[in-house]
Amino acid sequence: MTANPIAETVASLMPRARTELAELVSFRSVADPAVFPRSECEAAAGWVADALRAEGFQDVALLDTPDGTQSVYGLLTGPAGAPTVLLYAHYDVQPPLDEDAWVTPPFELTERDGRWYGRGAADCKGGFLMHLLALRALKANGGVPVNVKVIVEGSEEQGTGGLERYAEAHPELLAADAVVVGDTGNFKLGLPTVTATLRGMTMVRVSVDTLEGNLHSGQFGGAAPDALAALIKVLDSLRAEDGSTTVDGLASDAVWDGLPYGEADFRKDAKVLDGVGLIGEGTVADRIWARPAVTVLGIDCPPVVGATPSIQASARATVSLRVPPGQDAAEATELLISHIEKHTPWGARVAVEQVGQGQPFRADTSSPAYTAMADAMRVAYPGQEMQAAGMGGSIPLCNTLAELYPRAEILLIGLSEPEARIHAVNESVSPEELERLSVSEALFLVNYARSKQA
Repeated sequence: MTANPIAETVASLMPRARTELAELVSFRSVADPAVFPRSECEAAAGWVADALRAEGFQDVALLDTPDGTQSVYGLLTGPAGAPTVLLYAHYDVQPPLDEDAWVTPPFELTERDGRWYGRGAADCKGGFLMHLLALRALKANGGVPVNVKVIVEGSEEQGTGGLERYAEAHPELLAADAVVVGDTGNFKLGLPTVTATLRGMTMVRVSVDTLEGNLHSGQFGGAAPDALAALIKVLDSLRAEDGSTTVDGLASDAVWDGLPYGEADFRKDAKVLDGVGLIGEGTVADRIWARPAVTVLGIDCPPVVGATPSIQASARATVSLRVPPGQDAAEATELLISHIEKHTPWGARVAVEQVGQGQPFRADTSSPAYTAMADAMRVAYPGQEMQAAGMGGSIPLCNTLAELYPRAEILLIGLSEPEARIHAVNESVSPEELERLSVSEALFLVNYARSKQA
């Protein structure tokens, strides 16, 4: 990295950042009390609040959001007349999945092969550390040139919408001239990238019932309707033969016209097994950034170990549908529910419950804030130019902020490049990426303040 006082300061702060990230990763802050006790999230929220207070933030508060979780807020006042920038991250994390599949414990930050491993290291506890590093570097080099608001969400991974509802009820709280969402990632390691689009999502729970109780498969099999088999047929109807998503009435032919994503690169990033084909049609970018995608997240059925020769009376599944920009998540939800009901076989009783929803998002990458970020990334990543890419994931708060503050410029950056393996076992973060993006954010704040003075 080119010699720069801010870059040098961030580099000197990296050992402290590793220690702090290890502390934050140690909290099992999955925002689902069925997985880990709520006290783990409360402890993580308290840690974040203490960190903000230590940096001189005022009005630090634990916000009790309508979904029963806590988000953390703080305000750092800048020079008179300076613009206000909102920095976003979230401290809740995905469940660790199969803990035995982790090479090192998921809630112990461990360094291996130059990366730091642990659940939330990249998504998105590392994002909060990125904000802290940027602000500390600025304070050590003349001060923070803008007013800074920080909001750290407690239930982003659950998609329950608590912070969105809280923001709508308190619209003045998060008002800002620009927003930096630290929850996406570079297109590939070392390539500075802002995220231009996000797919929205809807999540439903499907319950199928066919019998009053389980039956012996030898005595009744062949005539008694099997709820698990009915559910499997419903789920199979959501995909075409090539694996494309097929929800009746939902368009799935949009084309991505931005940064391309080569199939070989995708196979490597996704770690697709040799000989296994990709699903869907169109370019990879079409499939993951511009078109809807259905995923079966889980099925309630008997495990193989201990299974009995029984016909299942009931079965359940959780289904996620990613919704691209240009489509409405609420309409997509209605189409998904209608499709499931229509394709349930044998007159089986089916109930569909919506358990999460978020709208897709498209950023205005021509705004002045993006010019300020491009200039910052050019310094933090010498020889590289900022790229704009899509992201298949969802951050529902972005749309809420865009609706509440239509003049705010919203930028999405973060640590979740492909090697980070977010939402999977052995999630990790590149400390080099953390360092460079912290420098990028600090320089962006300087550039943005200057642009508002011009």
